[in-house]
Amino acid sequence: MNQKQYNEKKFFHNIYCVGRNYTAFAEEMGNTPTETPIVFMKPTHSLAFMNDQDICLDPSGDIVNGEAEIVLSIGKEYEKGISIEELVDKMTIGIDFTYRKRLNKVKDKGQPWLPAKGFPGGAALGVFNQFSLTDIQSKEFSMLLNGKTAQVASASQMIFSLQQLADFIGSNYGLDAGDLIYTGTPKGIVTLQDGDHLEVKYGKETLGVCDIRFMN
Repeated sequence: MNQKQYNEKKFFHNIYCVGRNYTAFAEEMGNTPTETPIVFMKPTHSLAFMNDQDICLDPSGDIVNGEAEIVLSIGKEYEKGISIEELVDKMTIGIDFTYRKRLNKVKDKGQPWLPAKGFPGGAALGVFNQFSLTDIQSKEFSMLLNGKTAQVASASQMIFSLQQLADFIGSNYGLDAGDLIYTGTPKGIVTLQDGDHLEVKYGKETLGVCDIRFMN
């Protein structure tokens, strides 16, 4: 990680992540949509940047899944009634990495998801763009695995809109400048192998590229 990336990483504070925010994904995973958003968190130590370098993970024999998501950067403190356009200053496409066996184990026990979601490198970020609600509702985002499209969707397909997510998280937990929201993944999550090449796109623009390296 270079100095610029280190400084960017230090800027971010809370990392909120939303689960099951696309109907097709919930069905793919054998779940049903919920009445309110499912929110979990990752530590800032999990952040990694998709800058055409390796992202090193340590699955220790676990199954590693990659899930592309729209990521919102919060630009100011949340207040009741604030619009998403006022609250969010920029966006990107990120990847939520998951250790699947660990997640199934902690879910069965009713325990927090941190061991399966909060590991170093588990929250990848592409390059940020200025936030435009019109663009984000109309543009598709996608993830390519070894050059082949694995996921493609748009924010218009979300169960809970960006405004609903901001209102739910902001009113229940708080939001302020430097916070991030991973807004949920569509169907088509991938199972990763050592050496896999990932690319995330927003419309036709590539926002991030990385290679996956397993440390064990």
